[in-house]
Amino acid sequence: MAALLSTTLNITARLAPGLAGPQVFALFVRPLGRARLRPGEAEVMGRAEIGRMVVRGIPVATYRWGDGERPVLVVHGWSSRASRLAGFVEALVAQGRTVISFDTPGHGESGGRAATVRDYREIIRRLHAEHGDFSAVLAHSIGVLASFFTLRDGVRADRVVGIGGVADFGYLLEQFRARLQLGEAVERVLRGHVERQLLPGEPDIWRRLDARRHPEDVPVPILLVHDTDDDVSAPAQSRSLAAAHGDRARLIETSGLGHRRILADPEVIAASVRFITAPIAPPAPAGAPAEAPAVAR
Repeated sequence: MAALLSTTLNITARLAPGLAGPQVFALFVRPLGRARLRPGEAEVMGRAEIGRMVVRGIPVATYRWGDGERPVLVVHGWSSRASRLAGFVEALVAQGRTVISFDTPGHGESGGRAATVRDYREIIRRLHAEHGDFSAVLAHSIGVLASFFTLRDGVRADRVVGIGGVADFGYLLEQFRARLQLGEAVERVLRGHVERQLLPGEPDIWRRLDARRHPEDVPVPILLVHDTDDDVSAPAQSRSLAAAHGDRARLIETSGLGHRRILADPEVIAASVRFITAPIAPPAPAGAPAEAPAVAR
């Protein structure tokens, strides 16, 4: 089936690019199945206060644990759901933090069959308007890219944790093309459709959808955690993101956890919660040397 799909799209992109654009874009924004709630996640999710909002006419599920101010926002990745980060939620709630999260369209308990980075941005903006500034944002995979994209658009948080993150939207197109063995013609058609349909009227979207660009727009402490055996998001994505944000970013590299098991690793959860709950250091005196970001293996 994958081979047939690849052949069809490659031929259509060469002969009728106008027809191929909507087809390949619809495939690009559709998750690889809908992840189901796991038994180990059910208890944490059962304690959440469930809310609803409507995005593009699609019902979206939101979640809240606690009722304090300045909550921690938790953002899931692609073909995933909020419940996959239940370990982080549980640890943060145990520290007295309020946590909020959501399922994007086509994911978890939300409706629809597809989602875009624009949907992530819209949901995060609305949660920010409802709850105020976040004490932290903790995100996984494409959720990292979507969070940086939104933080550069006026949403505020004190610090950011990115796990197995994607830094560059163009990387997603490259991975999509490689997975389906699509030719250059298909990628050109897809890029053109993204420019016209994803963020119409917004200039230079490829720079805007690159978390490494304009790091001064997200001037907060950043913790990045990435596994060297991640086969979904290459470790180079977090390495380049850490390099772009300089002294404000710390990178922890693990091994043997991959892209998904990293979310249940006790040491990763503990390090993330310590980072989020640690007191914010005062600004360094003018002219003082900055501490280099730590890289742990």
